[in-house]
Amino acid sequence: MLSARSLFQEILDHDESFRLFCSIAASGESQGGWENGRIAALVPDSERALAPKIARHGADEEKHGRLFTALLKKRGLEPVEVPPETDYTALLERHGIGLAHEKLTADQPLTVDDIVTYLAHSRVTEQRAADQMEMLRAYFADHPDVGRAIRMISSDEDAHLAYSHEELLRFAAAGHGRRIQRTLRECALAEIGVHRDVSLAVMARMGRVLGWSGAKSAVLRAGIHARYAYERLGGWRRMVDLRMPEHRDALGGPASAAPEFA
Repeated sequence: MLSARSLFQEILDHDESFRLFCSIAASGESQGGWENGRIAALVPDSERALAPKIARHGADEEKHGRLFTALLKKRGLEPVEVPPETDYTALLERHGIGLAHEKLTADQPLTVDDIVTYLAHSRVTEQRAADQMEMLRAYFADHPDVGRAIRMISSDEDAHLAYSHEELLRFAAAGHGRRIQRTLRECALAEIGVHRDVSLAVMARMGRVLGWSGAKSAVLRAGIHARYAYERLGGWRRMVDLRMPEHRDALGGPASAAPEFA
């Protein structure tokens, strides 16, 4: 039976597919770490209190990148170059989602509107990340090789999601509500298309590595397209609602060290 659990088990069990999976994940997390670090450095004076939380977010993402790299080294594998069509972060930027790299490298202070854009982007993409890690945690939390990393990353992604909810609600209360909802909607609708395209590209690569049959690949492509159709018809709304999280000030402290790097 073809299931998410059996699919990921197959990827984890094969060195080359595991190598590709961890390389893609490590690259995206490291890129997110750099972006958050630059945003923290460029926060406008009126929002300097937010800078340590953004820096913590970036430190967490960098830690995740190191964890995925460590999983590769544990199996005696080296990272591979990430195929451009599987680069989720770069494709989001190409679609105008989040803050452009030109802005992050310009050494000019960001505006409050830029911070709102960043937080809306985080709200959407962290929802995706939290959902994916929740699924992996349900299946592989006790896995001898990847379980500890999955549990740690999943906990961090939940904190990132809580933080983006809380900060966006703060900005909404300060009068930015309409801009926030507009930006969230634009970001969510673009993200689901990018996620579909990246998922198709990753599954195509995995299929070649693992020698999947044409029928199996067709079923997986159909599932990805069905997921996109559901999200396009209304599922995207789960990515734009705002509610005060139970865990307040989720990024209010220092980043936790990965055991492998403590």
